[in-house]
Amino acid sequence: MERDETRVVVGVDGSPDSLAALRRAALEASVRGAVLVPVLARRPADRVPERAARLLLDAAFDAALGGWPSDVLVHPTVVTGLPGPTLVAAVGGPGDLLLLGAPHRRWAHPHGDRTARHCRSHAPCPVLTVTAPPIGTTAARIVN
Repeated sequence: MERDETRVVVGVDGSPDSLAALRRAALEASVRGAVLVPVLARRPADRVPERAARLLLDAAFDAALGGWPSDVLVHPTVVTGLPGPTLVAAVGGPGDLLLLGAPHRRWAHPHGDRTARHCRSHAPCPVLTVTAPPIGTTAARIVN
């Protein structure tokens, strides 16, 4: 991938919030004509093999979008490192966009707030946090 390509970078960990961020990132990449860069950051202490991490990315795309998008160029990335610095490193410049899943409650993901804070402080581009709708919201709309 060229460093001067516009990117939409999104953190993916399989959580409902990261799936919501992935959906929004795919839309943003399509609208902007940008490369979609889903990033799965494995912590240094994790023993998850890269193959398993790539399978998690496949599962995330299936759950969020019904599969890999065909209308945007996708450069999936699996990196060993802390989530905040890893996501910031994936950004190419100020014209990019970085998306993160943001849990409804801080205690639900104790490191989520730290990651978002790091990205907001260090990313050279806009950072958008996306929260998944509460469970049951969609079903309630369909039934009513």
